[in-house]
Order: sequence, then structure tokens, then C-alpha cells
Amino acid sequence: MINNNEIFETIQMINQQHLDVRTTTLGISLLDCICDSPKRTAEKVYDKITKSAKNLVKTANDLASELGIPIVNKRVSVTPISLITANNGGHLEVIRALDKAANEIGIDFLGGYSALVHKGMTEYEKQFIMSIPEALATTGKVCSSVNVGSTKTGINMDAVALMGKIIRECAEKTADKDSLACAKLVVFCNAVEDNPFMAGAFHGVTEADKIINVGVSGPGVVKTALEKVRGANFEVLCETIKKTAFKVTRVGQLVAQEASAMLNVPFGIVDLSLAPTPAVGDSVADILCEIGLEYAGAPGTTAALALLNDQVKKGGVMASSYVGGLSGAFIPVSEDQGMINAVQAGALTLEKLEAMTCVCSVGLDMIAIPGDTKATTISGIIADEMAIGMVNQKTTAVRIIPVIKGVGETVEFGGLLGYAPIMPVNRFGCDAFINRGGRIPAPIHSFKN
Repeated sequence: MINNNEIFETIQMINQQHLDVRTTTLGISLLDCICDSPKRTAEKVYDKITKSAKNLVKTANDLASELGIPIVNKRVSVTPISLITANNGGHLEVIRALDKAANEIGIDFLGGYSALVHKGMTEYEKQFIMSIPEALATTGKVCSSVNVGSTKTGINMDAVALMGKIIRECAEKTADKDSLACAKLVVFCNAVEDNPFMAGAFHGVTEADKIINVGVSGPGVVKTALEKVRGANFEVLCETIKKTAFKVTRVGQLVAQEASAMLNVPFGIVDLSLAPTPAVGDSVADILCEIGLEYAGAPGTTAALALLNDQVKKGGVMASSYVGGLSGAFIPVSEDQGMINAVQAGALTLEKLEAMTCVCSVGLDMIAIPGDTKATTISGIIADEMAIGMVNQKTTAVRIIPVIKGVGETVEFGGLLGYAPIMPVNRFGCDAFINRGGRIPAPIHSFKN
């Protein structure tokens, strides 16, 4: 039975510690929308999304009012569009249908303008990927992702080389908006099919026709809990994080179950990632400082982040029957005030962020770099991150934003995307490495059949 102390504790977590449900994401299969005609495919895509998700925003708002729990984003993810338009090449018609549908139903973002090319890339898929800059520059709510590597297949270096150029082109097409299109594009290794977070969400082909996935947050809640055990040993520290993650995840489980019943859609997963916001006190970097670091990026940061990520997962899996998505601790620079402070203090570099991604949920996320960074250098950064994911059998990603400004200047994205100082990039070249072409083989430990 829930007692009064638990009720008051949850109210305090919401009112003072930034606890929220970061997103309710409705996954929708578009496989039954495939037609020979690009126009007809686009029409069916629009019709299915608007019909399936017509009550998503209202349901989330009603739940937030009823339960007193903020539900920040309402999103939709769809089957990777490169699969839907492969037989007719109608991806440009479909992208317009996606954006129109997103506006019609009033959601925040729609994910799934995506391609899966981790082992090879057809000519059509190459053309699809080359359409991404135009697609993201001319739409407002559609997000895109490309999976270029996996532990099982290795890394498609042709796709990696192409993505460096695509990111540069996205930046150029939206230079007047501080390269905002790049904030809607993620490059993955080991992409998951049930991720509710943007920009990398898509509805996997192994999923049901429709599914509801929920992403919770709560860095501020974890930090507050750790303040109460300041100076304690690691055993106490770990137990505190686990117990807090359990409580946060139970909130997500409740929202997911209620949303599932109200929408008459199966409950998929709770993603228990610690997703920060630009709000002061809602920072993963601040948790690392509470663990004992002067700034995120100081010696010991990777170990502290590994501890945090593991304990969050251990606490979360006890709170929900279905934990999935990415689940752990996000370290986006622009969306985390503590990370921004660390960069501005000189404590956090791109290389240290890369080291941290070995033990956290995703990868190099929402990092602004100089706009004159070469495409091959961007591809090199992607390749390094994909190698971390491939070898460690984990999901890694790159969401990097070349901005036409200089190192140390600030770029403002607005809303949950926040703002970021432009970080320096290693200026030594990797052109010959990136231009070799072909595929980096899967690691030996991938051979498990």
C-alpha cells in the first residue's frame, strides 16, 4: 500500500526536482501503406498516422492532469521510410505527408525518416540518404536517423563517409537557423527498434502494428537524493541511485499502462534514461559533480558515469516488466547546463566526451562544432563512435552540429534543445582513412552462432 510519505515524496520530485515523463511515443507500422504509386503511398501514410495518433496529445494531456505528472513531449515514430518507399522512390512525397500529419495531430516530433545500411547500401538507399538534408530543411517536426554499423555486421564505411557530407549539407541548408537540421539527424551503431527519444526514434519491423513507449527522466531527482548521502561510501551511493531510479521508473510504468489502456494500444517499453534539460538542477553533469567531481570531464568522470549508468539500469529493471529503448544516462551538451558549464570552464573536451560514451547510453549528442570542419573529419568522428558501439555491443550515436561560427561562440537552438558553446575539433586529417571505402569487419566476439 502507498503511504502518505511516498505521495508527498513524489509531489516533491515533480514540483522541486524536475521529475517528468519526457515523452509518450506512439510507434506506428507503415508496412501496410506500401503502394506502387508514390502519391498513393504518401496518402496512405498520412491517413494511417492521423487516424492512429489522433487522440495521442489529448490522452497525454488528460493523463498529466489526472495524475499530476508532467508529460513533456508527445511523439510518433514510424517504420523506416527507406523501407516504405523502396519500390517507388517516393520518399519526397512521403516526407511532406509525414510533416503534414505531425502538424495535423499536434505532436512535437515524428521520427522515422530513416535508413538501415549497416552492412551494405543499395543505390536507392544512397539516394534516400542524399535526400535527408532537403527533407529536414523543408520540414519542421520530422526527424531522421541512419544506422551505419552493428556488432554483428561491422561498420559500413561507405555510409560513414557519406554521412559526413550529409551532415555538412544539413548545416549549410539551415545555416540561417544555426544549422538546426543537424539537430534532427542521428547516426547510429546498433540502433534499437523501440527508442522513444528523438531524433533517433523509429518503429522497428519486428514491432506490433501500433505500440506505446514511454521515456522517463529525473536527473534532478537523483541529484537531490545523492545530496542527502553526501560523503557516504560507494555502497551507500549505489543503493541510493538504484532506489531513486526505481521510483522514477515506476512513474513511467504508471503513465505507460494508463496511456495504453486509454489509447487501446499495447504497452511497449519504458525507457529509463536520465535525460537532462537546459533547466538548472536537471543535469546529468551535476549528478557527476555530486558524486565527487569538480566538473564533468575531470579525472574520474568516466568511472563516475559508468557507476551512475549501471545503477540506474539496476534500479529501473526492477520497476517495470518491459524496460527497453536506450535506458541509462544521456550526455547531450546543449541540453545539459552542467555540461555547458564544464565546456566553458575547459574541463570537458570532445575527446573526453567520446571516452564517456563507452559507458553511457548513447554517444556524442548535441555537440556544436565549427562550421568549417571538413566532411571527412565529421566522418572520422562518426567512425570512432561507431567502433565504440560495435566492439562494446551497445548502442552509440552521433548528433553533431557544424555551425557557421567560431570556437567559444554560443549557438542557441531553443526549447529542450538548449544552447551550446562551439567546441574545438582535432584539425589533423583522416581523409585517406575515410576514403578507403568498404566495410570494417565485425569484431571476433560477434561470431556466436
